[in-house]
Amino acid sequence: MTDKQLSDYKELEECLEAQGGNYDIDLIKRAFEYCVTMHAGQKRWTNEEYYIHPLSVAKIIISMGMDSRSIAACLLHDVVEDTKATKKDIKEMFGAEVALLVDGVTKIGQISINSKEQQQAESLRKMLIAMGKDIRVIIIKLADRLHNMRTLDAIPEAKQREKSLETLEIYAPIAHRLGIRWVKEELEDLSIKHLDPVAYAEIEESLIVRKAQRESILNDIKSRIEERLKAEMPGVSMRFQGRVKSVYGIYRKMYLQDRSFDEIYDIYAIRIITDTVNDCYNILGIMHDMFRPIPNRFKDYISTPKPNMYQSLHTTVISREGVPFEIQIRTFEMHHTAEYGIAAHWKYKEGIDGNDKSLEQRLAWIRQILESSEVSGDTSELVRSIKVDLSQEDVFAVTPRGDVINLPVGSTVVDFAFAIHSAVGVKMIGAKADGKIVPINHEIKTGEVIEILTTNQPGHGPSRDWLNIAVTNSAKAKIRSWFKKEKREENIETGRSELEKELRRSGINLNDREFEEMTADLAKRMHYSETDEFFSAIGYGGILISKIIPRIREDYSKRQSVSVPEITDVAPKSSASPEGVIVDGIDNCLIRLSRCCSPLPGDEIIGFITRGHGVSIHKRDCNNVPADISASAEPERWIAAHWDTGKREHFISTVRIFSVDRDGLLADIMSVAYNMRLAVHAMNAHQTGGGNCVIAITINTESVEHLRSIISQIEKISGVYGVERVVK
Repeated sequence: MTDKQLSDYKELEECLEAQGGNYDIDLIKRAFEYCVTMHAGQKRWTNEEYYIHPLSVAKIIISMGMDSRSIAACLLHDVVEDTKATKKDIKEMFGAEVALLVDGVTKIGQISINSKEQQQAESLRKMLIAMGKDIRVIIIKLADRLHNMRTLDAIPEAKQREKSLETLEIYAPIAHRLGIRWVKEELEDLSIKHLDPVAYAEIEESLIVRKAQRESILNDIKSRIEERLKAEMPGVSMRFQGRVKSVYGIYRKMYLQDRSFDEIYDIYAIRIITDTVNDCYNILGIMHDMFRPIPNRFKDYISTPKPNMYQSLHTTVISREGVPFEIQIRTFEMHHTAEYGIAAHWKYKEGIDGNDKSLEQRLAWIRQILESSEVSGDTSELVRSIKVDLSQEDVFAVTPRGDVINLPVGSTVVDFAFAIHSAVGVKMIGAKADGKIVPINHEIKTGEVIEILTTNQPGHGPSRDWLNIAVTNSAKAKIRSWFKKEKREENIETGRSELEKELRRSGINLNDREFEEMTADLAKRMHYSETDEFFSAIGYGGILISKIIPRIREDYSKRQSVSVPEITDVAPKSSASPEGVIVDGIDNCLIRLSRCCSPLPGDEIIGFITRGHGVSIHKRDCNNVPADISASAEPERWIAAHWDTGKREHFISTVRIFSVDRDGLLADIMSVAYNMRLAVHAMNAHQTGGGNCVIAITINTESVEHLRSIISQIEKISGVYGVERVVK
């Protein structure tokens, strides 16, 4: 090694000595020497020798109190990706544990991936899988990203913005969820510095201008607090700190919430650290006696910890000088957790068992994210899940039993229901917030008591619309999973119908043979064993048509000519279907009732010949039926149909009920359904203002006349002033 390299290694050893602990110096030294050897001749974008980067990452890891193998993995984390070294080499020289950590941090680079977004998502997936095996992988990756961000000025501006956005959207939220506060805040500040340099400079200047004045006031306040607490709580161990809100924290409030610098009350804070939880609450009482608290600015994260296990009491008060400031009160243990998060409870150090149930519970979100992306089959869902599900802004809602459910800001009662349990979500028919019925798209507010109304009616399940209402990836994945398992035939039908509709909208005209060939080819390319599986995936939301339609357009444009399907005349035949419909001129044909208008016996109907999927029956006045068939694009595909009056069947219909909002209304509606022996498939309710509400109920009916009698009975319910049949 050169003198410079020896000097750098000495600095590393000094960091280890300063940190204390039992380190495997031989392992760390061998890793450093191998790093220097393998990266020899390589330079970073800063024009310094490459080994300086892994060395700097190792120093960050040491400051977090990590173990010897983590430090060795930091020193080696780029050798597999950037040199001739292999995972096998690392395993043979440094052991399987270090090799696993290095491999977990290494990007996906050896497989063919269509886009940069897929590359990012697959590398993230690999990292998350490795995290599930060993959480040290992500701690090393965060340290790696932190040093890269510290040296970002040396790369082109476009690359700076790209790296900064990725850091802000993915790595900072992960650091937040792991509770490593100082890493999260530095990543955010460095990101916003490159994404919005003007705003960053403006906030920095505001902090500098007010620094002297505020520091003087806060020092005076801190002295008074210290004097008062020592007088009232003698013998209690306490430490006092000043804290300035991060630049990004101020940025979010100024530019995303449209507030001025002076309207942000928690820029400056005084932190009081003590021994016990009882001391924390006693100190809080004294603080509220000393200063005037600002209403609705008290947060108790001790009784209700954040998902990353952060615990503290926060209260915002106003001093006698009129300066608003925040007071944070916590124990020494809570403070250590707040600073270092999951690294504060590390169980991999020498002589300590790594089996920790609480650690597994805290990392359950990793499994949820991976499972969600697997169900959707869309790599972009992985990135979206990290952005949304690991949001720094949370809301806390309470079940009627007093259990606290934590969700990202913007979550709806659908997210709440599935967060309780999948079984609660799929059985939900409505919800109440603080005792009042709310629509299922109601956004949850912190402190609300949410009651989920459920049904045990067989066959009931979530609506496909819930995929657009749910915010969390976990809820979306559970909804998709339910449709995938429970509604296969419906999914196939829905998927085929939606794809046909999108092809028509895109001007892609295929005959039956071409359509079947195209879908079979797509299914094969997307690794589905059969075409029906492909249609089913579209139906339950596993495949987004918007993602595959560009490929279809490209294939279609390559065709030299498009054949027109021949419609041959058939002998006039008539036969009744199991649905109670007779189609003129067609015998033994698959018939389905269209969901766009949900026809019932008594309605005038007409049939439409679909490609490879029989005849679709519509109401004659359906919006999808041309007024003048002869002038339509494909008049030969419309065919006469009528009801088999001798057949008794059940059909699904939805009615919308307009009523005064009152206690017991849902019970009265369900009583009518019970007395009329109606199967209820779904119920939805929301307030419309002025003390009124609208309830949609989906039930089994036999005919138009039967539906009219149902409506008549519902109209007799007290408070109901209108009932109508819903036609989609």
